[in-house]
Amino acid sequence: MCGISGFFNSRSSLSKSEMESRISSMSMTLSHRGPDDYGIWVDQTVGVALGHQRLSIVDLSAAGHQPMSSRDGRYVIVYNGEIYNAQELKNDLVSDGYGSFKGHSDTEILVECCAVWGVRKTVKRLIGMFSFALWDQSEQQLTLVRDRMGIKPLYWGRFGSLILFGSELKALRKHPGWNPQVNPEALSNYCRYGYVPAPLSIYQGVYKLKPGTILECSRDNTLREEAYWSLHETVQKGCSDPLQLSDEAATDELERLLSDAVNRRMVADVPLGSFLSGGIDSAMVTALMQANSARPVRTFSIGFRELGYDEAPYAAAIASHLGTDHTELYMAPGEAQEIIPSLQDIYDEPFADASQIPTYLLSKLTRDHVTVSLSGDGGDELFAGYSRHFQSLRVARIQQYMPHWVLSNTAQLIKKISPDTLDQIARVAPGRLRVSRFGEKLHKAARILAANPEDFHNILISHWEVDELLSERINSVPSSTVSGSLQSLNLVEQMLLQDSNTYLPDDILTKVDRASMAASLEARVPILDHRVVEFAWHLPLEMKLREGQGKWILRNLLDRYVPRSLIDRPKAGFSVPIGAWLRGPLKDWGEHLLNPERLSADGLFNPDKVWKTWQAHQSGNENHAYRLWIILMFQAWHEHWF
Repeated sequence: MCGISGFFNSRSSLSKSEMESRISSMSMTLSHRGPDDYGIWVDQTVGVALGHQRLSIVDLSAAGHQPMSSRDGRYVIVYNGEIYNAQELKNDLVSDGYGSFKGHSDTEILVECCAVWGVRKTVKRLIGMFSFALWDQSEQQLTLVRDRMGIKPLYWGRFGSLILFGSELKALRKHPGWNPQVNPEALSNYCRYGYVPAPLSIYQGVYKLKPGTILECSRDNTLREEAYWSLHETVQKGCSDPLQLSDEAATDELERLLSDAVNRRMVADVPLGSFLSGGIDSAMVTALMQANSARPVRTFSIGFRELGYDEAPYAAAIASHLGTDHTELYMAPGEAQEIIPSLQDIYDEPFADASQIPTYLLSKLTRDHVTVSLSGDGGDELFAGYSRHFQSLRVARIQQYMPHWVLSNTAQLIKKISPDTLDQIARVAPGRLRVSRFGEKLHKAARILAANPEDFHNILISHWEVDELLSERINSVPSSTVSGSLQSLNLVEQMLLQDSNTYLPDDILTKVDRASMAASLEARVPILDHRVVEFAWHLPLEMKLREGQGKWILRNLLDRYVPRSLIDRPKAGFSVPIGAWLRGPLKDWGEHLLNPERLSADGLFNPDKVWKTWQAHQSGNENHAYRLWIILMFQAWHEHWF
């Protein structure tokens, strides 16, 4: 795993030493992603520079050094990721008449594949996670590429004739040509979802390269973007042609695909282990690792003493059953809170998934023992593991049997009563029946009841009504919403598509990449092997949702390795008690960042709305932890970077 960066300006008049100084500065900001080696390459005549920080995983020798040139000298590459079918590609090159290789790194194989077959043919054959930049000295063209599911990040921006790119935004910021401002549309989306959805970044003029995409930057400053793999096409093809398999046959095929995906990701020249949370997905990955390992697999989990936040005992029970070499670490609240000031540097655009904290702590623990860890991410998005997938079906049934005018009028009546008034009514209910944030939840339920089914997803995943949160200056800019539905899909399939298209790459995978890379740990995600993804979308929905439970086929497969009694419990997530912390040890920090005078001076948020929400949370009668965390993470980020 590595960090890449670079720039291209065909109109540049910089000297070679000036270019080297700039690319060195950019690259060194990513040293945490690759502490083992460093390299730069510049061509002053055309104004291109490439930088690389290496975390050595396969071929630890100098033969894996980057930037790397193809044997014919035409191409230069900087690459972040792992290609899991590198050996097969190498064999094909040899069959095509390609001679010997200097080493056995997947970087060398990748650049030679591009040289022999071309970029497009090459990327379609890759099994892996990757982002890379390829300079073509003949065509004088820079090509940027990102993997199909968006596992590895890649930012880019154009400033006049200057193109900047990097694995993280901090690398772009180091170039003197950097001068973007906060993007109001991105801020609006961030407040709604807690992350910035691609292709936007938090900065104007800077973008995330979309998953499965190639971007070509020519010397005449023209850009050409195209998809080499489309999730939408995959989904449409799969849903229009569902597999006609028995339960047992479908489970057998999933086992074959996942086993191959896991085995490929166990290849490394450094120590390797697995995150084990105690949930279905990580247990499945770990079980397949152990089934194909001659010795106990190293597994790792983090525990917290707070009631309702500790999954470590479940992980330990699964580890004991599988016979892994298990390590767990119980963290005191103070240890978790100590990393909060570092989050703005780790996540160098606003990011408000509070599970970022335990994910980073787990990555640090794991890195003390191994250099590579497998993760179970992706199961919820592919196999319907979130509660919203069930909730949407319940609402859809209500809408099916109730006239729309009845639901619409009911929703209007509810909306006429303010959330505060509804909260006051709720407080007179007996304790066991009392619902936190009753007014807000009832208003959201009203919106869902009256909404079109295609809007369910956005309503369910939205945390703020941005028109009441953001200042008039920001609200004057049109805002987008997360989309990506296909009319041919049913309601749950549409939600799964949107989750895979946005929430997965821009929240889940971003969280894991930044947390693991901050600890110089490579995280691999076998469930997101594109062959598994394509198979999952060919499965009929009843193999995912059945008997009121999601991830049916994963559960069925896991039964072959782990007793159901160790798995059957409500989904808990992976988080920390932010709500209690904001009323206790983080209260002063929160009040500093949310001070109305400070918010007024910044001119981005409605200070009255934010402060009222803060005070309601402090009262203890309402829990606004996640909504406040969104604002706090933005404010802390803004204070750090501006």
